[in-house]
Amino acid sequence: MAVTSTAPEDSRRVLLIEDDSDIAGEIVDELQNRGFSVVRAETGDVGLEQASSGGYNVLVVDRMLPGLDGLSLIETARGRGVRTPVLVLSALGAVDDRVSGLKAGGDDYLTKPFAMEELVARIEALLRRPDDSRQTVLRVGPLTIDLIDRTVMRGEREIELLPREFRLLEYLMRRPGQVLTRAMLLEDVWNYRFTPQTNLVDVHIGKLRRKVDATGEEPLIQSIRGTGFTLRAPE
Repeated sequence: MAVTSTAPEDSRRVLLIEDDSDIAGEIVDELQNRGFSVVRAETGDVGLEQASSGGYNVLVVDRMLPGLDGLSLIETARGRGVRTPVLVLSALGAVDDRVSGLKAGGDDYLTKPFAMEELVARIEALLRRPDDSRQTVLRVGPLTIDLIDRTVMRGEREIELLPREFRLLEYLMRRPGQVLTRAMLLEDVWNYRFTPQTNLVDVHIGKLRRKVDATGEEPLIQSIRGTGFTLRAPE
């Protein structure tokens, strides 16, 4: 059986393209228990046709598939105009492998073996992404971030960021002008499922601000007293 549907249609529909029955069974059970609808395809060719038919909120694609491999599937789907967020699953965890997955059109990359809690958190994060999540170059005022080359520029000045700072800045730049609470940042950037008593966000925002807003430059990252933070372009 090439395609298996495990729940009725709703707004949290996941297409799982995974040939390993044991792994697929665990993922399906976990997602169903979390209120997701899941359709499973066992081969890349069948998965591509399912993905191209639309109606899914997230695609979870194994990199190594019989027939059409996962990266070719994603590239072909993107070529057909499929914009559904994609989480790539793979036993290949080197940096070059992750970069290849993102360049093929994946939105996130999870290395096997993984905890089901992390899989669910990654899927939920993709569901919360704004519609422009397929952009690979983001711009807010003088600030530019290239998600493929992993570079950040403010005008002609290059900004060196640590991985967490990069992810935090990307999150801010996808939501310019929006007030982001500490709870939102902890959940979406750090993948916390609860709100701990910590100054983690403030510390990282402080470090990021010192790099993005150099002396004499108009501040882009602003604190909203009692609420959180926002990134705004100069008026």
